[in-house]
Amino acid sequence: MNRLRPSLYLLILLFFCESKLHAQNIITSDIDNFWIAYDKITTTQDSIAQYKYLDSLYFDKGTDGLKAMRQARSYTAKDYIDAIHNYPLFWSSIRENTLKAKNLSSDLENGIKRFKVIYPELKPAKIYFTIGALRSNGTTIDSLVLIGSELALADSKTPTDEFSKNLSHLRNYFDSEPSKNIIFLNIHEYIHTQQKTTIGYNLLAQTIIEGVAEFLTEKILDVNSPNPQIEFGRQNDAQIKAKYQLEMFSTFFYNWLWNSAENEFGIRDLAYYVGYKICEEYYKDAVDKELAIREMIELDYNNESALIAFVEKSGYFEKPLITYKESFEKRKPIVVGLKPFDNHDQNVDPTTNEITIEFSEPMNQRYRGFDYGPLGEEGLARIKNIVGWSEDGRSLTLEIEDLLPNKQYQLTISSRFMSLKNIPLKDYLIDFKTSTK
Repeated sequence: MNRLRPSLYLLILLFFCESKLHAQNIITSDIDNFWIAYDKITTTQDSIAQYKYLDSLYFDKGTDGLKAMRQARSYTAKDYIDAIHNYPLFWSSIRENTLKAKNLSSDLENGIKRFKVIYPELKPAKIYFTIGALRSNGTTIDSLVLIGSELALADSKTPTDEFSKNLSHLRNYFDSEPSKNIIFLNIHEYIHTQQKTTIGYNLLAQTIIEGVAEFLTEKILDVNSPNPQIEFGRQNDAQIKAKYQLEMFSTFFYNWLWNSAENEFGIRDLAYYVGYKICEEYYKDAVDKELAIREMIELDYNNESALIAFVEKSGYFEKPLITYKESFEKRKPIVVGLKPFDNHDQNVDPTTNEITIEFSEPMNQRYRGFDYGPLGEEGLARIKNIVGWSEDGRSLTLEIEDLLPNKQYQLTISSRFMSLKNIPLKDYLIDFKTSTK
């Protein structure tokens, strides 16, 4: 009887164990469960039965990845049922592509191994191929890579004729053949699991978070980014930079991230290019390339001084970043007055039931935000109703709840208010005290 040599037996055992470990870290069962649910949902017009099938056959059997994807994109059962009803041609066309996800394990494993070569401190993460309701091709939560397979595995043949206007951007995305670039997307998202955060406090921080992932994915896989923003950015760098430097310290991302192509350049997500280019310049000038990679991944993106030092070291912008920040602060709209009393008034009539806020310039009426002051909930002047904007957009009237006599009240008019140019308002604290009677 032939016997395996101990060393050969050990090698085979190690290979088996490693393959099993990787298989456990790349999970595709949500795709199979979705299509089982889909087939049952589409056999009936009974809406109660449809929701029951979705719950019992998809949600209840869902992986941690599906739960996280639903959390990350606020997916409701209605979102799924509506998508299934409204886009039958889309679902029919995408099915075969999504079922190929289980064949991607080997390529994904190789990409992760290559990542560990350039970043030995790599922490393990799990990759979940889920199916969502058309709001994300990929994202992360903690150590979970979450792939929206219905988008990430689409291709140029995937139809979009049924889609409403808010999904019109998907035509260009599908034409970029995302299913052929699925390994790139996964490694990009895997890099996010290694970063300190995936949520930046301002546009510059979020730009670098995404730029690090985009640039390093190229390095790991030794391919050019398939995302059209990168090539477009290279061809229009000066114009993009001139516009971006006006907004880099904004807390409003829509012109640059996760947006439809409604900006002046007509292409989505150009912050990916800006962040990519900053990282490319940083890496190019670095003497110790491995250290540069570690610095990119481990940067504290929401530490403003550390972030500014990183960006300035890249040499991408011509001026010190503090000059751009100061210029941005000067462009912010401000609150210039209140009615029927002045701010800090200590003798406000407690029967007052409306406050009118006056702004330095016309405001974008789609955006507003209020918050507590230093006194917290106890001292909040509560809003009962939004009465409305003035015709010129320079004032907003609020109906407030009944005031108590002899009490201090506060209300913060926050930077979620925007000018017509989508520049955030400078935070303004309304602070007043009511009279004794």
